[in-house]
Amino acid sequence: MAARKRASSEATATATATTTATTTATKPPSAAAADPQIAPSKAGQILTYSLFFLLPYLYLIFYHYSIESELRKSILINAAISFAGFFLTLAMIPVASRYVLKRNLFGYDINKKGTPQGSIKVPESLGIVVGIVFLVLTILFQYFNFTADSNWLVEYNAALASICFMILLGFVDDVLDIPWRVKLLLPSVAALPLLMAYAGHTTIIIPKPLVPYVGLEILDLGWVYKLYMGLLAVFCTNSINIHAGLNGLEVGQTVVIASAILIHNVMQIGALTDPEYKQAHAFSIYLTQPLLATSLALLSFNWYPSSVFVGDTYTYFAGMTMAVVGILGHFSETLLLFFIPQVLNFLLSLPQLSGYIPCPRHRLPRFDPQTGLLTGTNDGTVVNLFLRQFGRMSEKSLCILLLVFQ
Repeated sequence: MAARKRASSEATATATATTTATTTATKPPSAAAADPQIAPSKAGQILTYSLFFLLPYLYLIFYHYSIESELRKSILINAAISFAGFFLTLAMIPVASRYVLKRNLFGYDINKKGTPQGSIKVPESLGIVVGIVFLVLTILFQYFNFTADSNWLVEYNAALASICFMILLGFVDDVLDIPWRVKLLLPSVAALPLLMAYAGHTTIIIPKPLVPYVGLEILDLGWVYKLYMGLLAVFCTNSINIHAGLNGLEVGQTVVIASAILIHNVMQIGALTDPEYKQAHAFSIYLTQPLLATSLALLSFNWYPSSVFVGDTYTYFAGMTMAVVGILGHFSETLLLFFIPQVLNFLLSLPQLSGYIPCPRHRLPRFDPQTGLLTGTNDGTVVNLFLRQFGRMSEKSLCILLLVFQ
């Protein structure tokens, strides 16, 4: 977590805003910076690394599993639209960056303080671009896949409404600096359209070793399951938001989780025989592929050294989207397995977030400008835990290690 101080057109503002970007207090922009530029993207590098996840995914779709032609066609149409969204996001981020810099929505990188890179103004809240492109892609996809009387169209639009609501609330948080106690409630409000439209099952499968003790193989939780879904939305959005502080970490963990979701869905489609469950997992793919494509485009600018910061807009959007695909894909319990690092980070953070232990505004590692290395503090985050366990290292190396762990 980090903070920034925004400047007005006449003087530096006094209000601060909590964001997931590694930023510090900013100063009023120079009048000479009429048309600020950002560093070029690292799209080639990011796409090369993403093949580690994409090749197994494509292998499962085209070779390993026998997937119905119509279903495979829908997945590939969605993939093509998502691929176009990748390039659209690449093109829009530099444009949006110039606008947010002109409106003084920028910050300095705390983990580079004391170096020339630490004095560069970095545009913030670029998650708004990813969110807008994602919504455009997913709305356009309805034309190719859903009919007016489709049973899934209601839940699909409810999912988009929840995601859109979360993008709006995330951007409001970036601008207005919403307190933490309010942040915990925002995902609950944004999840209401989804919970009201949810028409899926409310049962869970009891693990086989526990069946003799419970006496049931399938347990219907009723309204408790919907309560769980609401809490899942709260957890996913805030867990991405607090597992942050390094260039590329917020987007990187989203890319890894989204890739795992895609592979899981294809495996389920190939293994299941029930058409409804197959469609549920395909539904999840339809939302996850645009998320992955647009996130990769953002990561190409946010990877070390970051030329843009993502803001709470992106972390809220990404967390809500993954919660939605888990709920409507009927694997919300399995989704938590992909969030194990975030669960660990939340448990480590709980004493400070609850106020039991004093919580500083920034729970970031200490940066040594002489060596360029980070040193872990006693703050309860996985970032600091890794530094305490594995020793000092550079920001890029630490981020890669955390993503490997993810």
